[in-house]
Amino acid sequence: MIGLLLVVVCAAGAVLTVMQVGNREPMLALARPVSVGHILTAQDLRQVPLSADSGADVIPASQAQAVLGQPVAYSLPSGALLSRSALGQPQVPPTGQGVVAVGVKPGQFPPEIAPGTTVSVIVVPNSSTGAGQTASGGPWSAVVTSVSAQANDQSTVVSLQLPTTSARQVAAIPPGQLSLVAVPAGGQ
Repeated sequence: MIGLLLVVVCAAGAVLTVMQVGNREPMLALARPVSVGHILTAQDLRQVPLSADSGADVIPASQAQAVLGQPVAYSLPSGALLSRSALGQPQVPPTGQGVVAVGVKPGQFPPEIAPGTTVSVIVVPNSSTGAGQTASGGPWSAVVTSVSAQANDQSTVVSLQLPTTSARQVAAIPPGQLSLVAVPAGGQ
């Protein structure tokens, strides 16, 4: 009797699984990273199967023609599902966020950082003021929005997006007293 009941339960589970997999619908995702303001082309898009009842505000692949030629409101990584809120006029920075530019020299940041990299912003002692005198605060978690090497003084300007209050704190740190550490998204 228990064996028969187990067979019936397993069969029912298999039927439910097949029904869920069969209820997938192709949705739009990004085939490559895009920067804020980028105008979407067919090469930027790919289709990914997603459960139709996922509740996410994603755009079905059947509506691909409607998004071509639209600007993206935020910088997005490759593989991100395309939502209606991601389209439209650039939203930089998003509400509650700020973007701050910091000048860093070689050795104060990993040379492979690029837009989209999550970093931890660390205050370090300034060698000219002595090890005991440093700006206070941090670490702060931020996302790199741009990286621009400056030829004149061998520094690199890195733009960072982080909560508004944190952006103001980072902006107040004297030059030369910040280091950037690449961390996993959401990491410290």
